Amino acid sequence: MSMIDVKVAAVEQVTPLVKHFTFVRQDGLAFPAFSGGSHVVVSMNVGGRVFRNPYSLMGSPADTSAYHISVRKQEHSRGGSLFMHESIEVGSSLQITYPVNLFALAKKAHKHILIAGGIGITPFMSQLFDLHRLNANFELHYAYRSPEHGAFADQLKASYGSQLRCYTDSQGGRIDLLALLSKQPLGTHVYVCGPNPMVVAVIETAKNLGWPDNTIHSEQFLSPGVGEPFKIHLKKSEIEVHVPADMSMLEAIELAGVEADYLCRGGVCGRCEVDVLESDGALLHHDHFLTDAEKASGKKIMPCVSRARCQKLVLDL
Repeated sequence: MSMIDVKVAAVEQVTPLVKHFTFVRQDGLAFPAFSGGSHVVVSMNVGGRVFRNPYSLMGSPADTSAYHISVRKQEHSRGGSLFMHESIEVGSSLQITYPVNLFALAKKAHKHILIAGGIGITPFMSQLFDLHRLNANFELHYAYRSPEHGAFADQLKASYGSQLRCYTDSQGGRIDLLALLSKQPLGTHVYVCGPNPMVVAVIETAKNLGWPDNTIHSEQFLSPGVGEPFKIHLKKSEIEVHVPADMSMLEAIELAGVEADYLCRGGVCGRCEVDVLESDGALLHHDHFLTDAEKASGKKIMPCVSRARCQKLVLDL
């Protein structure tokens, strides 16, 4: 996959757990154009091991002189978010992919309801520029656990006051999803990004109220889970690959020198989907892409986030 060499131009500690990074290109050129909701994958060499993590682009799509991302320091980080927080500073060099949008705005929607939880605010930061430019009808509902963890809340209040509603968990704030989603006019689209329980609750509430599937949009990049080590056999490449406990199948395949396709690396897009040719145990699916029937069939797996508990697993790679 084509990469862009970047340099860190600025670092800002936004909350106790969130840092904001500004990238410029090493060659001094402008970045590729992007639309609200886009993400890039940041490649990090951590002690000889390469981590590739997806992060939403946050700046104005009209300004491609710099890219902006924010990274939450994860309590159980495998290394990527810790590296960004503890090792990356102004002047550091990194590589990123070209932007991809898996969470685009429905431009023909009559109204947009944006629901963010915690670091899930990040994809909406660029979408808001697009919505404002289009003079679109929208509301942003932003939930966070305490005032000090409300990343960009003051900035959002200053820019979008009447269109913003904040909910602080420590102060008893809760989004009444049933009340919110039951009173919207026809042609409204809802977008949610945040912790899994919030995403599931929004989707289920909307569906129970009869919202069409094409009006419900969600994004939630997953981190590869930690589990028992196992081995996979790559049929086309004719090699066996060991997958350590703290490494995803996709990372292990790449480390073995086999090129595998990907876009999000978070179990969302489906680009890395691979056929399972043989398995003598359980496939541990953690993605949001495969249907329940596909997971039950045991014939497909998403190596970016899923694992296996078996002695023999043969993939069509």
